[in-house]
Amino acid sequence: MNNYLQFAPLYQERVWGGRGLAKHLGRSLPAGGPIGESWEIVDRPEAQSVVDGGERAGKTLRQLIATHAAEIMGPKWPANRPFPILVKWLDCSDRLSLQVHPPATIAPGLGGEPKTENWYVAQAEPGAAVLAGLKPGVDSAGFRAALQDGTAESLVYRLPTTAGDSLLIHSGVMHAIDAGNLILEIQQNSDTTYRVYDWGRVGLDGKPRTLHIEQSLASLEANTAVTPQLVRTAEAMAVLAECREFRITRHRLVRGGKLAFKAGEQARIFSVVEGQLTAADGTVIARGANVVLPYAGEFSFTASADSVVLVTDGFSAN
Repeated sequence: MNNYLQFAPLYQERVWGGRGLAKHLGRSLPAGGPIGESWEIVDRPEAQSVVDGGERAGKTLRQLIATHAAEIMGPKWPANRPFPILVKWLDCSDRLSLQVHPPATIAPGLGGEPKTENWYVAQAEPGAAVLAGLKPGVDSAGFRAALQDGTAESLVYRLPTTAGDSLLIHSGVMHAIDAGNLILEIQQNSDTTYRVYDWGRVGLDGKPRTLHIEQSLASLEANTAVTPQLVRTAEAMAVLAECREFRITRHRLVRGGKLAFKAGEQARIFSVVEGQLTAADGTVIARGANVVLPYAGEFSFTASADSVVLVTDGFSAN
């Protein structure tokens, strides 16, 4: 499989979303409520990426892996194993809930899935921030008490954000995203989120959103991860995140700069977060695009403007 795979976005209404994906990424959004998420690459029973254009147009990611697992993921990949990464754009027009994802050690017992994720801040309004990690000495009992007296936010680190920042959030780490951030989220293939506090607001249906207090506190008890640290670097090539689940490298390219990948190494995800690039066949990959580069393909891209690209790999051997 020598061609990269690009998929139609799956837009999700969220109470904290808006119309920023149209403004910042030039997307044509569905009419209706606020769009908070665009699922760019997903292989789950309840949501499937569908190829957008080319000879495989209309095929789902699951169908392609079921019939071409070795070509897409590598010779050892089982055809029935899902694509292990989920990629989303997040338009955080309002703040997200304070939440946590269960660590792998307890996720099955809670009926959920672990989710380690990375946030790349593509744009940030003045005053924007993220919340991540409990302050020293805070345990589940102390956090429960803070929930009851309305002071939980003060127990979580607040990290101001600027465009280009990156943050790795391991399962078990309490976190939230404040308003004013446009974020590319690259995560484990999971959709388990335990919402512990939602700032007293209601959902799109006008009712308070469900909270998961006991699951959240259990996840905190099982958490052994270190406090998250923002990665902020001007290097042309930098490793933004490296964990058991994936690795993310950022590449800054001036106009005319090239990125090339050999066949037979590993499957990769190629994400354009600034500028645009041209593939070897002449097709343009615009800002906001997220494509899969199959294991069996050889690829070359040229920046047609100053650009920033994220390359995610290290997941097809897990």
